[in-house]
Amino acid sequence: MQKEKRALQKHQRTYGQRAKRDLQKNWSVYLMLLPVLLFFIIFNYLPMGGVIMAFQNYRIRLGLLHSQWVGLDNFRRFFSSIYFNRLLTNTLTIGFKDILYSFPITIIFALLLNEVRVTAFKRVVQTVTYLPYFISLVVVCGMVMDFTEQGSAISNFIGLFTGKQESLLANPKYFQEVFVISGIWQGLGYGVIVYLSALGSIDESLYEAARIDGANRWQQTWHITLPGLASTCVIMLILKIGSFMSINYQKIILLYNPATYEKADVITSYVYRVSLGEGTDYSYGAAIGLFNSIINLIFVVSANAVSRRFAETSLW
Repeated sequence: MQKEKRALQKHQRTYGQRAKRDLQKNWSVYLMLLPVLLFFIIFNYLPMGGVIMAFQNYRIRLGLLHSQWVGLDNFRRFFSSIYFNRLLTNTLTIGFKDILYSFPITIIFALLLNEVRVTAFKRVVQTVTYLPYFISLVVVCGMVMDFTEQGSAISNFIGLFTGKQESLLANPKYFQEVFVISGIWQGLGYGVIVYLSALGSIDESLYEAARIDGANRWQQTWHITLPGLASTCVIMLILKIGSFMSINYQKIILLYNPATYEKADVITSYVYRVSLGEGTDYSYGAAIGLFNSIINLIFVVSANAVSRRFAETSLW
């Protein structure tokens, strides 16, 4: 026992000395990291103390310490609300459609872009697809409204099949598809960066050996590129599942209207409305937001466990 204790103390001293030397050697790097740490501490960790608000009847004049404790009343109120089923259904549906559409499209686009051998053309395609990501969300939503309003090219094209000319955003039937597809358009170019980096790390000698053996481009993609990209895809899918319930409420609010609440209203947009929009029920909004975060946590932990079990790749 004493021997193990001395070994542990020696290891701790050695580790502390290495850490001190590393800090002295790379102090400038840690100094540049400091603003990032402060950002996450101030805007991500300190606000966690506000979770207690979900269990209170919070009043600004009383503060967190003196507001009335109500336990799980806010959660019961949400679960018994007439909006609960609609909000949960819309959130799950939009999250599922986002993964179903955007995840494979991003991978396919990265594979196609990786096959382009004309450097100038490849750069032009990358620039064109990156640009929407850096456009203000308000501007993007304005463009989406213009593209889908009655009489627009997209609306007219849809009208050829439905026989009805109308604004797509005014029809609840089309809102979710417009929301998801416009999100793919906005984030496609930026989303492929990780996949292109992973593709660039695949050993070129594998392709050379495959070509010598007579493998065509499809066979090289199937047996070399996709296996080399698999671990990255799994990690990105886990992260995507981890934000499954975190629908972009700003975009929802900018695009929806009372006529499309039936299919457009999600948990995050409802939290905004009850907390900062139509009302100021901070405790109720905090309870709904906490419920949403817990579901996200369950999803990401479950996805990580399944991935670790069957794909031997995980976040932790």
